Amino acid sequence: MNIQKELNGTNLTINLEGRLDTTTAPQLEAELKSDISGIEKLIFDFADLEYLSSAGLRVLLAAQKVMNKQGSMVIKNVNSTIMDIFEVTGFSGILTIE
Repeated sequence: MNIQKELNGTNLTINLEGRLDTTTAPQLEAELKSDISGIEKLIFDFADLEYLSSAGLRVLLAAQKVMNKQGSMVIKNVNSTIMDIFEVTGFSGILTIE
């Protein structure tokens, strides 16, 4: 998985490319822990994300809990496969997906 970050004031955009799974989720989790402090809007761009596992869902849920306290979180450019995962797991009702 490739992670690209763009900080614009208190907005952080994270572009994910590849697979967010058991192998790569700890990498994203570490990146978030080091970068999320002081962020008011966290934006995930999933345009190039091909796969999302339960480990990836856990990282997203943890990020959502943090952002509920300090701002907002949005997920953009979700493909139909990942949207199906969000709907089946109920995450579509928890996360803001544009």
